[in-house]
Amino acid sequence: MTSRIADVLIPLALDTAYSYAVPDGLALEEGDVVQVPLATREVAGVVWGLRDGQGANFKKVTGVLEGPNLSPKMRKFIDWVSWYTLAPKGSALAMSLKFPDPDRTEVVRVGVRLTANRPKRMTPARQKVIEAAQDGIVRLKSELAHAAGVSNSVIDGLIDEGVIETLALLQEPVAGLPNPDFGDTELSDGQRDAAGSIVGALREEQPPVILLEGVTGSGKTEVYFEAVAEAVRQGRQALILMPEIALTAQFLDRFAARFGVKPATWHSGVTGRKRERLYAAIASGEVKVVAGARSALFLPYADLSLIIVDEEHETAYKQDDGVHYHARDMAVVRGKIENATVVLASATPSIESRVNVERGRYRHVKLPERFGGRSMPQIRAVDLRREQIPKGRWLSPTLVASVEDTIGRGEQALLFLNRRGYAPLTLCRACAHRYECPNCSAWLVEHRFRRSLVCHHCGHVERTPQACVECGSIDSLVPCGPGVERIAEEVAELFPDKRSIVLSSDFPGGTERLRTELAAIAAGQVDIVIGTQLVAKGHNFPLMTLVGVLDADIGLTSGDPRAAERTFQMLQQVTGRAGRGEKPGRALVQTWQPDHPVIAALVSGDAERFYEEETRVREMAGLPPFGRLASLIVSAEEREAAEAHARAMAMVTEPPPGVMVLGPAEAPLALIRGRYRYRLLVKTEREVDLQGYLRSWLARCPKVRGNTRVAIDVDPQSFL
Repeated sequence: MTSRIADVLIPLALDTAYSYAVPDGLALEEGDVVQVPLATREVAGVVWGLRDGQGANFKKVTGVLEGPNLSPKMRKFIDWVSWYTLAPKGSALAMSLKFPDPDRTEVVRVGVRLTANRPKRMTPARQKVIEAAQDGIVRLKSELAHAAGVSNSVIDGLIDEGVIETLALLQEPVAGLPNPDFGDTELSDGQRDAAGSIVGALREEQPPVILLEGVTGSGKTEVYFEAVAEAVRQGRQALILMPEIALTAQFLDRFAARFGVKPATWHSGVTGRKRERLYAAIASGEVKVVAGARSALFLPYADLSLIIVDEEHETAYKQDDGVHYHARDMAVVRGKIENATVVLASATPSIESRVNVERGRYRHVKLPERFGGRSMPQIRAVDLRREQIPKGRWLSPTLVASVEDTIGRGEQALLFLNRRGYAPLTLCRACAHRYECPNCSAWLVEHRFRRSLVCHHCGHVERTPQACVECGSIDSLVPCGPGVERIAEEVAELFPDKRSIVLSSDFPGGTERLRTELAAIAAGQVDIVIGTQLVAKGHNFPLMTLVGVLDADIGLTSGDPRAAERTFQMLQQVTGRAGRGEKPGRALVQTWQPDHPVIAALVSGDAERFYEEETRVREMAGLPPFGRLASLIVSAEEREAAEAHARAMAMVTEPPPGVMVLGPAEAPLALIRGRYRYRLLVKTEREVDLQGYLRSWLARCPKVRGNTRVAIDVDPQSFL
């Protein structure tokens, strides 16, 4: 007897859909979320296909679950991500599927309102509550207590006596509807032309990918807001991807000033019932604009018209665990599938994006000047080979004098060092013992504010000892090199009467503390800011006129083929924090290599020269975007097992023309989280089917056994 069979993809690390019989009378469509038996338990999955067949011996679909249907476009995107990254389809599906929890009850919001009753005993506090509630408006209990200037217990007492009644409030919407005509936007001629180009693209039958390149302070955000406004006018949806969603308070305020409401936000901090409601509202089309981290790209949008990737060059868009994908590249793919315009915005675009412009794949929209005619900061290199810094200090005399002059005029200075903690290495001067992580091949970083030694790879923490654990010497531990905490200590000694603040992602207080501190800086409540790369990402500090960069060469010594590009982007971004207000800015870059192409291009302001030279070097070496790379990391809890499996894989590479396999060799970080790591690197010509070769190679490889694992990273961004 012929029956209907559902091929169900389960959100686990499985690469194939499992077949189940569809019970008579159960209406199913492709994309439905269903419950099916798997081994001894019931699991949820998605109907990936429906067909007729003989399913008498198949297990049956046990039910349809509540939740949005995954559209054909969404399923096509998941299939593509799985194919490109070589991740199991089920793992790719898991990033897109959010199940409602049937056991989680809806939290009812309760309001309070004044009745005609009066208390038997009147007190001054109760009188204040009654006066504050005379208007009859329903408020939250905390709001009424705040308005009356009393504690919640006073309100509770009046509720018990019937003076105040409670009422159930309607559920708050997950996000308001943006009004595209709410805010008056003053655009320069250049911004208006750029916005017109992008808005026009939204009306095309085959929307393009657009690289929006503008110098720091040129107003790229206001330009792409006009595109968002057009998408909302059309009744469609827009997605704004951001590299650091937790630090976007300033962005959200700017959005609210333009559209009257804040956008819906999607990131790891959105949890529980709110996450479920937001997911459903995006799938239904109720939510029109989402600002989110890279995971927001995998939400089931009902009618996606526009994808904006802000700071498209940022490495934070690459996910390095689970499914290894780059959100910028996947955004381009999803835009093509959804027939949506994709805007890649940056002051320092990636070489990949610029080459795509040159090849005609992307359009190029440029903003070469700062908004309001403000000038770019003047940048000067401080040659540390010639300028002597006092022993135990890290700020050059030139930089110290410039900071003193700047804050003396009531302006702000930023000291940038992309190194967290107090010191990157601690050693004993008696026996030369170095403190190393027991789980990773990395030094422990001293965090003096926390009195701890910390591993920045696995999170291992141990108390800073008073005596050397190796030789027992007292007070013999010496910090080597500076971190931002050490710079803060030096600033406190040099400028004891000035207000300073340290911005670093590992400080207690989380995102709320960072938002408060960023607001304080913008309001001029701080004289000197000491920060890591957190301060380089799109913040606008009107009073900041001086940026001092310490250890500018720090990123140039690694074996990463993108080291020069990333260092240039970082330095260009951080020096761009200066002079964004009414007063001109300047930057001092402390370096041991003032003649290095990165430093020379930064100081001269000739970014094009750097890009041309770096692009030429990449092309000669056959590196991305002119060639392709894939990294395979073999790891195990025993070094011998990892090495043996890596060598066994190398024996069956059989590379065809245009393919080169390097390794195996110990990864630069040979031990992470207790797992030993060996790396094989595949390098191919651009035209080679990299995914096809990898699949054929892996099919020849020996089966993975024990705790050995093989992680595949197509287009790797990290080479550690």
